[in-house]
Amino acid sequence: MKKKFTSIRQLQELQELACRVQEDVFIHALDNSVMVDAKSFIGLFSLDFSKEVNVTTESEWLMKKIKTKFMPDGDA
Repeated sequence: MKKKFTSIRQLQELQELACRVQEDVFIHALDNSVMVDAKSFIGLFSLDFSKEVNVTTESEWLMKKIKTKFMPDGDA
């Protein structure tokens, strides 16, 4: 799923959600040049978040949370 994060708080929330699931959660640049574990808060800062990134996981629960919490209509 492509997503652009707009604040450090959003990154913190994503990391907290990722830590709740057993499945791996990765975030990577659209060109696949960099991929990080979303459960690693420090790792998240190695990506350029001024651009869209891909979030990948097999956790259906997490993907639904991301869609509702971070997509334009779900931002609170």
